Amino acid sequence: MFNSCCSCYLHGCPCGFYGDTTRECRCTPAIIQRYLGKISGPLLDRIDLHMEVPAVPYKEPRGNASAESSAAIRGRVEGARAVQQARGYYNSLMPSRDIRQQCALDDAGERTLEMAVRRMGLSARAHDRILKVARTIADLGQSPSVSAKHVAEAVQYRSMDRNYWN
Repeated sequence: MFNSCCSCYLHGCPCGFYGDTTRECRCTPAIIQRYLGKISGPLLDRIDLHMEVPAVPYKEPRGNASAESSAAIRGRVEGARAVQQARGYYNSLMPSRDIRQQCALDDAGERTLEMAVRRMGLSARAHDRILKVARTIADLGQSPSVSAKHVAEAVQYRSMDRNYWN
């Protein structure tokens, strides 16, 4: 869940244009690092999903008739929530003692997660959050198990760890 208390820092810099393809950021690398340094690692660990979302060009939403409908997405989400309820809790509330069982990985999944944890220097809390997000991605895809592709996608949602704190 997005934590609004740090939303002002998720722009990456004081001017808010860091990474924007349509507007120029005038902040120096030192200013950006100092600005982002205000977000502590332990606080960032408590946010499940953090990623940069670029501005959408005007014509893109007007011309894409092949996109998945909101009704279809809602159906997938409701199905995933039903699976989670059947387990006794939603993935975000999964007790630590159940993570290894509910988010069991095959060898490829273990290698993917280990590589991400090592390269990104992730904490144990971030490790568990990645597993919970990967379980949710698998649930949305109606997959009974968590695979390496689910783990890889979950890692992609940790862009703040990947881009700023490495």
